Amino acid sequence: MTTPSDTDIMTAARGAAQAPRSDTKPKGSARLRSSDDIQREALRRLPRFLAEYLVGGSYTEHTLRRNVEDLRTIELRQRVLCNVAEIDTAKELFGRRWSLPVGLGPIGISGMLARRGEVQAAQAAETANVPFCLSTVSICSLEDVSGAVRQPIWFQLYVIRDRAFMHDLIDRATAAGCTAMLFTVDMPLPGIRYRDYKSGLAGQAGWTGAARRVLQALGKPRWAYDVGLRGRPHSLGNLLPVLGKNSGLEDYIGWMGRNFDPSVTWQDLEWIRTKWKGPLLIKGILDPEDALKAVALGADGIVVSNHGGRQFDGVRSTVRALPKIAEAVDGRLTVLADGGIRSGLDVLRMLALGADGVLLGRAWAFALAAGGRRSVEAMLDNLGRELKAAMAMAGRTSLAELDRSVLDI
Repeated sequence: MTTPSDTDIMTAARGAAQAPRSDTKPKGSARLRSSDDIQREALRRLPRFLAEYLVGGSYTEHTLRRNVEDLRTIELRQRVLCNVAEIDTAKELFGRRWSLPVGLGPIGISGMLARRGEVQAAQAAETANVPFCLSTVSICSLEDVSGAVRQPIWFQLYVIRDRAFMHDLIDRATAAGCTAMLFTVDMPLPGIRYRDYKSGLAGQAGWTGAARRVLQALGKPRWAYDVGLRGRPHSLGNLLPVLGKNSGLEDYIGWMGRNFDPSVTWQDLEWIRTKWKGPLLIKGILDPEDALKAVALGADGIVVSNHGGRQFDGVRSTVRALPKIAEAVDGRLTVLADGGIRSGLDVLRMLALGADGVLLGRAWAFALAAGGRRSVEAMLDNLGRELKAAMAMAGRTSLAELDRSVLDI
C-alpha cells in the first residue's frame, strides 16, 4: 500500500464532502430487515479481513457472545390498556434533544466498510437526529466528517504515546466543533484477536499482508471497486499528519500495540479534563469502583462497555455490569452503555437497567457495510419503531418511565 499524495488526500476530502445526500428515507421492505438479516448481507459483501474484523472478538469470544445472549434473555413485563397512543422516544443528552436515546459509537476503520464510510454514517445519524462519534483510528479525518454534516459530531480519543499529538487532536476536535469527547480507557494493549491474525489484518505487515488483503478484495468485486478503488486513501485520516506513510492498514492491530500508551493512569486523565472544555465521557467502565473514580475526576459521563468483547475475554457482559454501576453513580453523571445491542427491545432493556442512553457498535457497522448511508438510516428508523412498539407493550409512553418495573426479573 503506497502513501497517498497530497492530491489524493484533497480529492478524497472533496469526495467525502460531496458524498450523495438525501433527506428521503428508504421506503418499503428495506425498512423491515432484522439485525440478523443486515449482518448476513454485510458479511456477504465484505472481503474476509474486514468481515472477520467486524464479527470477531478476543480469545475464545466468550464475552462477545454473552453481550448478545445476556440481553436477549432478559424478559419483559407485558401491560395492557394503558393508553399508549402517544409515545415519546426523545432524549436530551449534553444540552441537545435527540430523537432516540441512541448514538452511533466509535468503530475503528469503519471507513473501509463502505466508501468513505464514516462520512456516510455521520450523515445517516444527522438525518435520524442521533449522535455520531468518530474514532481516533478512522479512515476519514475529523475535518472530512465534520465538513460533510451540519450537526456537530462527537470524538473518541485514545491515549497515544505522543502526547503533543494528543494535544493537537483535542485542538482539532475543538476546531471541528465536536460537542463531546469519549476517552477510551480499556485498551492499554490490543486484545488478542485470533480472527484478525488468520485473515491477514494483523501480524503480517508489508507485502505479505497487503497481498492477502488484495486477493480477498478481488473476491468481492463490488467492494473492491466502490471502496477499494473509489474510497481511497485507505489511511488512518486523523493520524496522517504525524505518521505519514505509516498511517495505513499495514498491520493495523500491531500499530495500535506500538503506539497506544499502556502506562496511562487516572492522573493522566486530569490534563485531558483541563484541556477539553466540553462534555467528557470515560469509555470502558465495567466496575463500580472505576465509575466512582470517573465521578471524582469530574467526568460528565461514562460508557459502560467491554469494548464489544474485543479486549478482555471472560469479563461479564455489559448488561450484567450496568445495574451496579448505575446504582453506584446514582445520577451524578450520564451513564451510556454499549455491547450486544441489536434492537429496540435491547435499548429498552438497557434503559430499564439504569442507562441514560446507548451506543450502537456492530449494529450500525453491519448496516453501513450492507448498504451505506441509506441502510444505516433504515436501521435507525426500524430501531425507533421497535423501541416504540416495545414501550407500548410495556405500557410506557416516555423514556422517563422505563425502570426495572418493566422487566420480569
